[in-house]
Amino acid sequence: MKENRRTFLKTAAVGAIGTFALPTIIPSYVLGKNSPGNRINIGIIGFGRFTISPNLPQFLESDHAHVVAICDVDSWRLKNGQRQTDEYYTRQKGFEYKGCKVYNDYREMLLSKDIDAVLIATPDHWHVPMAIDAARAGKHVSLEKPVSTCIEHGRQLVKAIDKSGIITRNDSEFRTIPQFARMVELVRNGRIGKVQRIFAGVPSDGPPLPVQATMPVPDELDYDFWLGPAWETPYTERRVHPIKVNDRRPAWMRIDSYCNGTISNWGAHIMGIVQWGNDSEYSGPVSIEGTGEFDTGLWNTLNKFDIKYRYANGVEVFYTIERPYVRFEGSEGWIEVEWPDKIIASSQAILDSKIGPGEVFYRDYLSDKEDFLVSVKKGIKSLEPLETAHRTISMCQLGLIAIKTHSKLTWNPETEEIADNNAAEAMLNVPIREKYFKF
Repeated sequence: MKENRRTFLKTAAVGAIGTFALPTIIPSYVLGKNSPGNRINIGIIGFGRFTISPNLPQFLESDHAHVVAICDVDSWRLKNGQRQTDEYYTRQKGFEYKGCKVYNDYREMLLSKDIDAVLIATPDHWHVPMAIDAARAGKHVSLEKPVSTCIEHGRQLVKAIDKSGIITRNDSEFRTIPQFARMVELVRNGRIGKVQRIFAGVPSDGPPLPVQATMPVPDELDYDFWLGPAWETPYTERRVHPIKVNDRRPAWMRIDSYCNGTISNWGAHIMGIVQWGNDSEYSGPVSIEGTGEFDTGLWNTLNKFDIKYRYANGVEVFYTIERPYVRFEGSEGWIEVEWPDKIIASSQAILDSKIGPGEVFYRDYLSDKEDFLVSVKKGIKSLEPLETAHRTISMCQLGLIAIKTHSKLTWNPETEEIADNNAAEAMLNVPIREKYFKF
């Protein structure tokens, strides 16, 4: 990766949110000091199915949070988000509450000093631009996974976070699922001996739907803003999300203009556990190779893949579409968890093992939202800061690049460069339309 591509621009996006001066001391409002009961004022960007459940209810029900604003480019979704929020606080407070503000443009939301932190739950191609703008505005960020659509964008995000000093959290619950946390603590404490191999799987997306003809853009949708950094293309409902429906899986999740597909969508959870258990969450593998098959047509992401990674210490990882699970194999046994809660091992003694003084203990964590909120209040790192999420998604994206280029990649996790492969190196960065955002 060339250095000029790795240089972070300190000014905010031209025509986006404007230029923010990065604070040397984080102001009190960023820590939620102005919130009733010292709660953290939350703005939610994106009101799709994951926001409806589980994201919004978790923030509404938290003693640490107060949801004060909703943003979406779909006015129907926006009104539903405002209504759901106001109705909850009306029931809680015992009088009619009308305090939830609405925004069509997230940049206007970020200008509000009434907002301390944001949840970003938009299509993946908007994750990095919005999170960088939030960091520049001094807002703490809980970011839906996957955090990026390419490695260079993820690195630019981490640079922006480091400059701003904000608290961040990958919006994934997998580290707080007791069985996954238990497996990781047993592996990290040596209960299966030296780790040798790791197997990981994710479920299939299923067959694609037929392609739709171009159709008029619905009145409630600002389609150009929805596209944002993605290239202009004619509208069809299956490119975006179902109209006036908010409980179905959106079709954009299988179009590579907006995401990487299931390799990253599920991989953000599963490969995050791989990295955590392998004690490599701030690093990555040194070689990657794989094969796969892509859907064709409007839906064009991977529908099959088999990827092999190798770390510098010799540990190998095998990642495929199969079922959602992670299995660690070591010199003295193995342990596996299949989502959501099935844990097995080569012996019952491994599962019954007690964690002693001086060993790492990973159970009994707060939920992902509570972890984020408490971390903001205390000014400490969350359980899964976005640097670790970037490293996780980098593994998924490297596997995708290896498949696309039909090549074995040699990767330097320190410099984030691919050796001696110009075609693969070029895929580390995805060009964007700069109408709404510039790096």
